[in-house]
This record gives sequence, C-alpha cells and structure tokens, in this order.
Amino acid sequence: MVETRHRLLSWRLATAEITYHLPDYPDLLQNYIWQELDLIPEFPMLRRFLDFWARSLEGRLHSVKVGAADLIKPAEFRFADGMFVLQ
Repeated sequence: MVETRHRLLSWRLATAEITYHLPDYPDLLQNYIWQELDLIPEFPMLRRFLDFWARSLEGRLHSVKVGAADLIKPAEFRFADGMFVLQ
C-alpha cells in the first residue's frame, strides 16, 4: 500500500552517479552508483545520503549526476507479427 502511494505522489526511482576523490590518491576519481525511491524534485533521500557521505566518509565529493524514472507508465502496445493457432 505504501509503495503504491509513493508511486502516485511524485516518487520516482532515482539514480545518482556519484564521483568522488579517492582518500589515498586525491588526484584519482572513483564512481559510485546510488539508487532509491525518492521524491522529485526535492530528492530528500539522496540529500540525506550525500549529507551522510560528507559527514562520515573520507572520499571528498567531486560531482553528482541524477536521473529519475517514472514507476507507473501507460501500457505499451505493439502489433503482433503474425497469428498463431494452438489446438
């Protein structure tokens, strides 16, 4: 029930590509992929995770790219390529 309500109230599957500096080699960058249901456009879950990262982890953030996808979409139809009869 809660998940359906989230889907209807602007919650989307958010994906973030987080690029950060390696703690031991600050000139090198590493990527981390984060994915969670999140409220668009505020992204409270992502903001909470990034706050945790900045507070608790040693790898300094370089950049964050965010994308979001609808969870409920209209049905997709396509025409069949042929007709098959089963007996």
